[in-house]
Amino acid sequence: MSRIGIIGAMELEVETLKKEMKVTRRVKKAGMEFNEGELNGAQVVVVRSGVGKVNAALCVQVLVDIFEVTHIINTGVAGSLNAKLDIGDILISKTALHHDVDATNFGYPIGEVPQLGIKEFPADEKMIELAKETCAKVLPELHTLVGRVVSGDQFIAEKAVKERLINVFQGDCCEMEGASIAHGAYLNDVPFVILRAISDKADDSAQMDYPTFEKAAAEHCAKLVKALVPNI
Repeated sequence: MSRIGIIGAMELEVETLKKEMKVTRRVKKAGMEFNEGELNGAQVVVVRSGVGKVNAALCVQVLVDIFEVTHIINTGVAGSLNAKLDIGDILISKTALHHDVDATNFGYPIGEVPQLGIKEFPADEKMIELAKETCAKVLPELHTLVGRVVSGDQFIAEKAVKERLINVFQGDCCEMEGASIAHGAYLNDVPFVILRAISDKADDSAQMDYPTFEKAAAEHCAKLVKALVPNI
């Protein structure tokens, strides 16, 4: 039977899922509360990881080691790097990579962690297709794109930085956890997908847009996750 780990960085990104699930066990580990139980007929573990790449990676390892999850979903909000993604739209990860890793002085491509042998972490193809189908059913009013998530320990709110992420990494959205979750899932051979609702345009307007639209964006992702998990 599948047991799905569902990670959101902030309480806002998991609070709806926690309210709607039947919790059978709560475990506190590494400063995080893991809520194990049933969501829409599926066995899940829902957790707020905290913001940033280290928290995200630690969270994945706890899900694997203690809860033996078979799949991982990362849900939450992100800034758009693609003109086709407006606020509220959904990005489903095809790949994820670190935009703040630079070992080019040693001959590695920008974004590749030295000695890892891989730069982009591919999401599970079946989970991608299921997410696309589910989104079309439950959020038909939204535009959905399958693309690249780029992650780093910074909130992107400057046009020049945004343009670099587009030009150098060909990113479709930016946030602060996805690549580390993908990295951890890859090392543990656990299939994953990242689902991101767009909360801002990652430019000079981001500081104004984000507080206004983050709640609605997070609710879009929660609705998608709830409908998705029974099919995994």
